[in-house]
Amino acid sequence: MAASKRDEPQTGALARGVALAALAAVVLWAAYLARNALLIIYISGLMAIGFGPIVRAIEHQTVVPVITRRLPRWLAILAVYIVIVGALTIVGLLVVPPLVDQAQELWTRIPLFLERAQAFLIRYGLLNHRVTLEEAVRGAPSSSGNAMDTVATAVTSVVGGLFGFLTIFVLTFYLLLESDTLFAAFARLFPRDDRPRVKDAARKISTKVSAWLNGQLILAGTIGASAAIGLYLLGVPYFYVLALIAALGEMIPVIGPILSAIPAVLAALTVSPKTALFVMIFFLVQQQFENHLLVPKVMERQVGVSAVTVIMALLIGGAILGITGAILAVPTAAILQVLVQELLDERDGI
Repeated sequence: MAASKRDEPQTGALARGVALAALAAVVLWAAYLARNALLIIYISGLMAIGFGPIVRAIEHQTVVPVITRRLPRWLAILAVYIVIVGALTIVGLLVVPPLVDQAQELWTRIPLFLERAQAFLIRYGLLNHRVTLEEAVRGAPSSSGNAMDTVATAVTSVVGGLFGFLTIFVLTFYLLLESDTLFAAFARLFPRDDRPRVKDAARKISTKVSAWLNGQLILAGTIGASAAIGLYLLGVPYFYVLALIAALGEMIPVIGPILSAIPAVLAALTVSPKTALFVMIFFLVQQQFENHLLVPKVMERQVGVSAVTVIMALLIGGAILGITGAILAVPTAAILQVLVQELLDERDGI
């Protein structure tokens, strides 16, 4: 009888452990199913944290002496959004028309390039006879079903990307608008004595994420300026527009610089194949310099994350979530750095 009474607490503890394990499994499974939504929420949170200091500076602005009262937060956020949308609009107006002109010019010169390439291959015995552009297109393997599937997949991806971007845009606005209320509710989850440390950690995280955004702008400006100088010296037309594309591509780790190099190479092809080769070499060298020196050093200086941590974060983030993971790697590493430092300080009694 006594033994059975001693077993009751053990049985209850075992049951609670099993229930907690089952609950954790359900939560993890639900998080996996909602991973895309959670990723959008996380990106929106990062954007809200990064833009927070800018919004607060606009709220308490002293540049315009006529406005002596504190600006409404929604107006400060709207001002930031207007600047972003305006900048994107100007970039689009600058980039799209020259790219269309270059694409049309390149299309008219494709037969000439094909002729030169085939002459080179025939001269060295790598091709037996000349192939016309029509024959090449006709001989390409294709099927109407696969083509329709490809088009449908592409359209779905584009629509999904636009919807996700719009969702992040709207959610970030509301997170910025209600940031004080949300943080106050979050701080209440901690004991009263720990809340000052929570606020201090939140301030450090906000500073680091905002510094990451500034670092991205510094990297984009550096890459854009160097691309403008290099393309100008190589005699590539519309070098200023192509440099702007390179600056925007810098915002996307790993694949961004590669994609931004394609228009420059195509524009160089309208000059000569030799120019296109030099442009490819230039972008290859620039990308290696950016990956192994510029990004780690700038992020170390701006965000306070070591170069080794930046490289490791980019590798891990890219392996987990691809391009999106690489974009989010550095700010996530900065947040984790603050949280780990706070836990270590608490353990050491600092």
